[in-house]
Amino acid sequence: MTAVTRRLAMAILNGFDAFFAEYKNITLGAQARFEAADWQGAQKAMRARLDLWKQKRAIVAEAAYTITGGSVEDRDNWEVAKQEYAELIQNHDNFEIAQSFFNSIYCTVFNHEKIREQHTFALVPMEHRGPIDSESILHRYHFGGNNAAEIISRMLDNCEFNIPWEDKSRDIDFILNVVNDELIPRIPKGSGDIWVETLESLFFRNKAAYLVGRVYSGRFSLPFVLPILHTEENAIYVDTLLYDPDDISILFSFSRSYFMVDASIPSEYVAFLRRLMPHKEVFELYNALGMPKHGKTEFFRFAVADTINSAEPYVIAPGIKGMVMLVFTRPDFDYVYKVIKDRFTPPKEMTRDHVKKCYSLVKRWDRGGRMADTQEFNNLAFDRRRFSDELMAELYKEAPSLVEENGNVLILKHVYIERKMVPLNLYLKECDEQQLYSVMDEYGKAIKQLAAGNLFPGDMLLKNFGVTRHGRVVFYDYDEICPLTDCNFRRLPEPKTEEQAMATHPWYEVKPEDVFPEEFRLFFSGNQKAKKVFDELHSDLYDPDYWRDLQDRISQGYVADVFPYRKKQRFQQRADGNNSLSD
Repeated sequence: MTAVTRRLAMAILNGFDAFFAEYKNITLGAQARFEAADWQGAQKAMRARLDLWKQKRAIVAEAAYTITGGSVEDRDNWEVAKQEYAELIQNHDNFEIAQSFFNSIYCTVFNHEKIREQHTFALVPMEHRGPIDSESILHRYHFGGNNAAEIISRMLDNCEFNIPWEDKSRDIDFILNVVNDELIPRIPKGSGDIWVETLESLFFRNKAAYLVGRVYSGRFSLPFVLPILHTEENAIYVDTLLYDPDDISILFSFSRSYFMVDASIPSEYVAFLRRLMPHKEVFELYNALGMPKHGKTEFFRFAVADTINSAEPYVIAPGIKGMVMLVFTRPDFDYVYKVIKDRFTPPKEMTRDHVKKCYSLVKRWDRGGRMADTQEFNNLAFDRRRFSDELMAELYKEAPSLVEENGNVLILKHVYIERKMVPLNLYLKECDEQQLYSVMDEYGKAIKQLAAGNLFPGDMLLKNFGVTRHGRVVFYDYDEICPLTDCNFRRLPEPKTEEQAMATHPWYEVKPEDVFPEEFRLFFSGNQKAKKVFDELHSDLYDPDYWRDLQDRISQGYVADVFPYRKKQRFQQRADGNNSLSD
């Protein structure tokens, strides 16, 4: 151990603690923003919190150069600094996130090259990876049969809001009806006493607060969530009670932006959430809690372990090949790898930097349940022997600048990783009439909810949308995405001459920001059955006035209500909910 490596380790830990303190301070303002209905402030806070890691990383990386006296790229120093750091964080409440911060500083210094376990916490032994469990973050209530209303009332009081309930007694009655009709009958007879647990901190996102908990008796456990919304009269109310595991899973979906949760030790919350959703991976839950950088570390560990346990090769992903991205996967892996091509297929004319900015925009935007989250990696190493010949030929054809081979090691210099979905155009080939109707409705809702969040997808071809296991339609191709307010929605000019009418190219001036909604019908070329259903459900999207009206509202400060459950699940249809876009 040396004085230099000790100071380096301490500087990195100080940087992490500074990051986490500011992360907590932004998060602690979530309830006040909710109570004040400061929706634009909530969006700004979300983006500011996402920027913190990068800001602190830059400060600490610069300090590392000073501390090491110019020897910051001596990997022997980093091997020792890692050992020093491991001792410093041994009893740290958030040691696992602190490890990711160390990794991030190392990757910044070495430009993501030669990431080895001896220098970083890339692969942590299993005994150190599990989230910490704690009872201190829970409110627990004993359900005695006749005290249900009292328990519900105490649950709501323990939220400690500083604005009044619109009608607390009414909300308790709504909840009680669902408890008696749906939850209690599910509990096996003779399983023992019934208990209710709720997390002490609320989950804030978009224009809602969520109280998360579970009902359990013996080995039986059922998750539940109470979404709490804000009225125009500055009061609050419970909108519904979610208890179906699929509904809970959708709430924490990869297609939604991150929650604001006052979690001093995030691993405690991850541990509880895994009880509610055992099928969710650890990295998914860290992402949901607004820790995407540590989520990236956990995903890397997950992907390495999954790959070791698989014999399947990497192959080109099914579907129509993209003009901008080369996409590959393993048949037994739930994720796809996306590589930006060196040259784009005409008529695509943007640059690689433009595409990367689009993906960065999506990361920092409210995804509203309609855009897939991504993990971005530089210099990602693979086993070359696992790549099919067809895929290797495609990589060298489409993105040679990003490919590097060294024996059996294949390095891709820049990769996005995204949840695998069934491309909508392929789904339509196999679905029945009922599924067709449902998925076309979903497709239209996806476009409308993206637009309500001030995002225009650009290229809305069916192949650019995917269908999840829940039957939801999610957008995943971001190279043409932009703020809706940057677009100029126009009607197609009427031709005045026969030459104009017969022209194969526009005879009128078209600027880059011009959009002609009447042309959206072309997205269904080759699938008239799908077009007919879409026309029935969402023909308003062909009207430029629909888009202009939405632009005007957004410019005036409108923030859409986009809730992760069906409108029919709400306790009541409210006058102040007319602008909501429930799934």
